[in-house]
Amino acid sequence: MNTSQPTYDDILRLFQETNLLMKELFLSQKETDRKFQETSREIKAVNESIGRLGNRLGDFVEEMVRPAAVRLFREQKIDVHEVHHGIEASRGGEDIEIDLLVVNTTDVVAIECKSMLSIDDVNQHLMTLDKLKKMLPTYAEKKVMGAVAAMVLPDNVAHYAYRKGLFVISQSGDHLIIRNDAKFKPHIW
Repeated sequence: MNTSQPTYDDILRLFQETNLLMKELFLSQKETDRKFQETSREIKAVNESIGRLGNRLGDFVEEMVRPAAVRLFREQKIDVHEVHHGIEASRGGEDIEIDLLVVNTTDVVAIECKSMLSIDDVNQHLMTLDKLKKMLPTYAEKKVMGAVAAMVLPDNVAHYAYRKGLFVISQSGDHLIIRNDAKFKPHIW
């Protein structure tokens, strides 16, 4: 059994080796931090690109629905005199945005257009419809109805919108249709 005490040189060597290992660890941590920040920037850029693409696809859906709106709602016995797009209103600290507004002398249909429709989107549109007459008093004396349109429309979301009294617009083959059946009664705001 060796009971000799470490020498000053032994302690110095161990200290230098530990110091070198700590420097390597520190440099490795700095490199990991740099890579993490770089990855975070790349993820942010991808998310922004996806957001822009989603907005552009929503615009695409709106441009598909706008020319078809007259036909679609006339088939529902709602004569269409005007189709407005990009409606924004702000009153009393509240704001609303409506993608498309289909209007005649007695009726208004506010249409929400999305690339992919979710239940949250339907709920947001319902809140907009609740405020529409207050925010757009020009239409206060008209029957207000709602509709949703999407490129991707999951069945559960379509059923939810239907149950909430909204017209449901989607693609069928090469044209758009209103998916609501003959029993459907739109909610009137």
